[in-house]
Amino acid sequence: MIEIKVPELAESISEGTIAEWLVSVGEQVNKGDYIVELETDKVNVQVSAENDGVIHELLKEPGDTVEVGEVIATINENAGEEASGGGEQQIQERSQSESKREKEEKSEEITTTKTAFKEEQNETNRPIASPAARKLARELGVDLTQVKASDPLGRVRSEDVKGHANQSRADKADKPQSIDKKTSSEQKSKKSDVKTDKPVERVKMSRRRQTIAKRLVEVQHTAAMLTTYNEVDMTAINDIRKRRKEKFLEQNDVKLGYMSFFTKAVVGALKKFPRLNAEIQGDEILLKRFYDIGIAVGAEEGLVVPVVRNADQLSFAEIERNIKSLSKKVQSKKLTIEDLQGGTFTITNGGIFGSLMSSPILNAPQVGILGMHKIQWRPIAIDDERMENRPMMYIALSYDHRIVDGSEAVSFLVRIKELLEDPESLLLEG
Repeated sequence: MIEIKVPELAESISEGTIAEWLVSVGEQVNKGDYIVELETDKVNVQVSAENDGVIHELLKEPGDTVEVGEVIATINENAGEEASGGGEQQIQERSQSESKREKEEKSEEITTTKTAFKEEQNETNRPIASPAARKLARELGVDLTQVKASDPLGRVRSEDVKGHANQSRADKADKPQSIDKKTSSEQKSKKSDVKTDKPVERVKMSRRRQTIAKRLVEVQHTAAMLTTYNEVDMTAINDIRKRRKEKFLEQNDVKLGYMSFFTKAVVGALKKFPRLNAEIQGDEILLKRFYDIGIAVGAEEGLVVPVVRNADQLSFAEIERNIKSLSKKVQSKKLTIEDLQGGTFTITNGGIFGSLMSSPILNAPQVGILGMHKIQWRPIAIDDERMENRPMMYIALSYDHRIVDGSEAVSFLVRIKELLEDPESLLLEG
């Protein structure tokens, strides 16, 4: 038997969740075929078979948490040969031999399991149960020692837990609630702030959503985060895009968007204010002399931040192609962990959703994030006497005040404003 193990995912990721099995027991697979999809803190990873054969056993169920190196399935690499021929007698002999061996293994397994079960019951009173059953029991608040196993080996499975939970609910419905039970129920209802007589839906958070929630809270607890604001007159950029968009598309096979201008402006400002392109490590500041800019992209499972590498060395067209490629990966769920690692500064654009003003949260361990917003026509005073309608955008910089002073952050944002309002300077400064 060939064991299928959870592969190395990334340096910072040691476990994942079985999101979906792409094969079933008895199915023929070839080397390279995807057999399972794992959900990690950052992206979904598809694990492929390393050998030809037939799926013999799936050891984990969807929703189970698995660690790197853990065996999650087995493949019978000889099954295809047995099915393809070799003589009826040979097949029969193999079948009889395997049947005998399986019976012996089954008998040994039953004896071992029952012995282990008795020992475990005697020593710890802890029932034998599948990982999925234990997980479900925790979610439903079921005591596994009270669950009757239907498995002849005495192993509690998910269906046993469900049956026990359903029976318990039915029994409670038939009995009048005591004062203690009513109090407990009221406390539970108050805790969830959900009235039971109203339609509700309880949806389990995905691993990625849990990670996003955890890290955003951690940032606000560990960083001295502040936000400063400014506004940009987008007239000059709009003029360039209007004049150059057709020729740019024809020459580069990609549209000239706003993000390449903002990426170039951020790089130019980071070169002048290097503390915004840093991170804190203990009592040291790690100043990064490279410019890998993260571009926040909204996905169905949650926000992800793929990285445009070496943005200072890329042309406008190369930046736009990188962003287009990464966006396609996000939508098709083909983003890799490498696409998300190592960013030095992040840009997020709430304007595509209609946001006029917001305060972005830092993408740790980075110490700066720039927020773009909706372009809106507003009357602007040109001088003491003239007013003009201009396409204006509010921009926001959230920064870690532990290493970035307020004056430095304000100056950084002003520099971005200057570069965007004079786009030709981006060729020199960006």
